Amino acid sequence: MLWGAGVCSVLILGVAGVGAWVYKDLDGNIDAADVDNKLGGDRPENLSPGSKNILVVGSDSRDGDNAEYGKGLTTMQSDTLMVLHVPANREWATVVSFPRDSWVGIPACDKGDGATSAPHHAKINEAFAIGGTSGDVASAAACTIKTVEAGTGLRIDHFMSVDFQGFKGMVNALDGIEVCPEEAIHDKKAHLDLEAGCQTVKDEEALGYVRARYSVGDGSDVGRIGRQQEFMEALAAKGQSKLTNPGSLYGLLQSATKSLTTDKDLAGIEPLYGLAAELKDIPSDRLTFLTVPNYPREADVPTDKANVVWQYPQAAEVFTSLAEDEEIDKEQVEADAENPVHASAVRVRVLNGTGVPGRAAAVAEELRQAGFTVLDTGNAEASSKTTVSYPSGLGRQAEVLTSRTPGARSQRDEEAASGLLTLVVGTDLVPERIR
Repeated sequence: MLWGAGVCSVLILGVAGVGAWVYKDLDGNIDAADVDNKLGGDRPENLSPGSKNILVVGSDSRDGDNAEYGKGLTTMQSDTLMVLHVPANREWATVVSFPRDSWVGIPACDKGDGATSAPHHAKINEAFAIGGTSGDVASAAACTIKTVEAGTGLRIDHFMSVDFQGFKGMVNALDGIEVCPEEAIHDKKAHLDLEAGCQTVKDEEALGYVRARYSVGDGSDVGRIGRQQEFMEALAAKGQSKLTNPGSLYGLLQSATKSLTTDKDLAGIEPLYGLAAELKDIPSDRLTFLTVPNYPREADVPTDKANVVWQYPQAAEVFTSLAEDEEIDKEQVEADAENPVHASAVRVRVLNGTGVPGRAAAVAEELRQAGFTVLDTGNAEASSKTTVSYPSGLGRQAEVLTSRTPGARSQRDEEAASGLLTLVVGTDLVPERIR
């Protein structure tokens, strides 16, 4: 869920509003987690010095006061996942949400108990649970960072993790948030019973409203994200209106900081105040919230009715824009994503140009797991570069395959077989990095 964005926005606004008098009282509330030694050295480059990517996790931990939510769960959970991109010029910002049902590759991770998990594919929110097997937030955050970096190519500079209780405390400190559901919501899993129409929610009702999923709209996590984004924008706006009310603001900041865990460099009121100073002048019309373009995985794997996959090349274009510190046009992204080319509609032949026995078979298996239709494998002349050759009429399919094969280049081939792409695997391709 998106309460992480609300915490980030309100905390930044609040710290900017109250100034130094709260430093000592609030500074010790924020937990710090050292993730640096858990990330390894194989990380994306920072292509835009001066910009920042902050990973925000809404923690669904079942410990302590959170135990009433999700009985039977024994591991740490992430109920929301997003990246806040702060550009080098500080003139705009973008928040990209990742549906928790996103089917992605999860790399090997330190589980926090001395063991290491094996690389595999799963829902993206499983990364937090794997790393947090022993209850160690640093390991949970590190596994999530590794997973997001591997899937997006973005270098993550900081992280924030916020839990259920902090969200409720923030809403309560603001005397609730007004919501206007068009239809009544009765959701047992979210402990929510709301009638249609505008009303103010707080405490359990507020939490239930942003958690509700199966009884609202199409029941998808993607649908829930849109509703959560609206709630968080309202929370941030109301938080800003309370900047002149010391009592409300102080309660708000107490709830936010007590539920917050960050990396060591961001842990503390002073660095958060510094971040606030950088962001406070960004106009609201240049703060963009968007969701990674995606479609149901069922389109590629008919037996999977529970997950979504990121839509390419649109998702890759979003990630590349952020990596290169370019502002994103949300309307254009959504327009481009209206007619997806599913991986299952892409027919491909894989040829080995590396000279390494079995490389074509390994790449073919990764592509099949990603949903592509692989017709056959074979050998090609030695090549250091991975290429995708396509006949006339298959340019969009080539874009999909190229964007999911890091480093690959596409080229039109008038003599290529009709209806078929040819992927020549070069020595530059690591099969496990196929998305």
